[in-house]
This record gives sequence, C-alpha cells and structure tokens, in this order.
Amino acid sequence: MIVFALPGNEELTKKIAGHLKAEKGEATIRQFPDGESYVQIHSEVKDKCVVMVCTLHEPDAKLLPLYFLSKTAKELGAACTCLVAPYLAYMRQDKQFNPGEGITSTYFAELISGFAETLTTVDPHLHRRSSLSEIYTVPNKLIHAASHISKWVSDNIEKPVFIGPDGESEQWVSQVAEEAGAPFTVLEKVRHGDRDVEVSVPDVAKYKDHTPVLVDDIISTARTMIETVGHLKKAGMHPPVCVGVHAVFAGSAYADLKNAGVQQVVTCNTIPHESNQIDLSDILAKEINQLMKHHA
Repeated sequence: MIVFALPGNEELTKKIAGHLKAEKGEATIRQFPDGESYVQIHSEVKDKCVVMVCTLHEPDAKLLPLYFLSKTAKELGAACTCLVAPYLAYMRQDKQFNPGEGITSTYFAELISGFAETLTTVDPHLHRRSSLSEIYTVPNKLIHAASHISKWVSDNIEKPVFIGPDGESEQWVSQVAEEAGAPFTVLEKVRHGDRDVEVSVPDVAKYKDHTPVLVDDIISTARTMIETVGHLKKAGMHPPVCVGVHAVFAGSAYADLKNAGVQQVVTCNTIPHESNQIDLSDILAKEINQLMKHHA
C-alpha cells in the first residue's frame, strides 16, 4: 500500500500513513501557467494499492488533479486506486427541486466511481438517500465521527450538556451525548401565533451550571448554530462550545460564529482548518485497512 496526499491534505495523509505503517507516495501536482493540471508520480506504484487522500470541499478544482493522479497510477501498473475523501461534496442535489436541474450528486458519484476502486468518507450528508451505495457503484465505507467527538468532549469539557437545535437533530445529538455519558436536550419551538414563535430550552434550570455543547455534522453558513447560541444566551446559560464534523465555513461564517458569544469552536480534521482539534486519522486508517482486505 502506498498513500498519496493531494495538495492541502499533507498533514492528515502523514498521520494516516503512520497508522497504516504504509509508504508515503511522492508526486508533483501543480498547475501550468495556463491553468491546466500537471501530475508526475515519483514513487514506484507497480502492483501496489494506491491510496489517494483528498478531501472534497470546493471540489471543482480538486477533481481533475485527482482523476489524473488515479489514471497515471493505473498507467504505471498500480493494482488499484482507492479514494479517501473525508469530506464528500455534491451530496445535497439529490433530486430535481426545480424543472431543468441536474441531479449532480448522481453524476458526481458516477465520475468518482469511474476512476476510484473504493471510497472511504466521514459522515456524508445522506439526506434523502439511505446509503452511499445508491449512487456510488464501488465498495464504500462510511465513517462516523460521533465517538471521537464524545471522547473529545468528555476529555475537555466539565459538566457538558449537549443541545440539539431542533427535533431533527435529536437522534444524532442523543448518540454523542450517550457516548460521552452526558445529558442532552433539544430546543423546543412554541408557537404563540402566526409570526410569533418562541424558542425555549427545556429544563433550563437543571442545566444552568453546565457548559452547553452544540454539535452539527456540517458547519457551512453557521446560521443555525448562531441562532441556537442566541437562544441559549436568552435562557441565561453559559457560553457554549460549538463542535462540527466538517469545517466548511462558507464566507465569513467562522468569524460570525466566533463573534456570536461562544466559548470555542472545534471541528474534526476532515477539512483542514484552524478549528481542527479532533483527529480522525486512526479510524480512517482502520477502515482503509478493512476495505483493502475486503477488496483484495
């Protein structure tokens, strides 16, 4: 097995290769002055399983170098090329919301399945799909960050209480809370009239001296979290700790969230970001190994 880092994925790749005790591949991936991609593999890949680590936020610019790396490795005799994409893009457009729209999650899956023999990813936004295999035709492994998040919270936060922003989040929040051995509660919406909706924290008195922990899979615009922070403040709770799996942070979302009156913002290292504090390289390595054995 030989592990290659696509540009920007060097740190995570080094950790994964370390856990796997695998060789780290050397390649040159850069752009020509005209914007086209150049790929050159320096390591011996013949008969080896090539693992490509490439997280896919802002995916459009990443896809061609990844495709070229895979094709080059195959041309040089690699036994297989396997993709590790901790964050998997193009999961939201999973049906035609308006006439004439492309169902891009399906097309993207076809593209990836065409040049990667296996796919390993973390907490993809499945939404209306029950599994990745509905659109990805290659063996795939879906990793959950919940237990790593629980462990980080129980190691770093005194008296945590997990808060779900709505009923939809209950299943996910309750699982993380249970593993951390901490209580959880879900915000309630009380309608007083058409436009008058009050959001309350159930059992607020019980949790006044706890540190609220907000958990979400993707922090993109951070609007939901910022709103939730506001509700907790109104209820007189301590400033919360916000935890996300994927640090997408569109535009000024990170600064906005930090300015909303939070204690800290913490994410997993699926997308490189200054908020990364929860390392998933061990579980990624373990699942890559399993998938390889299975695939071989």
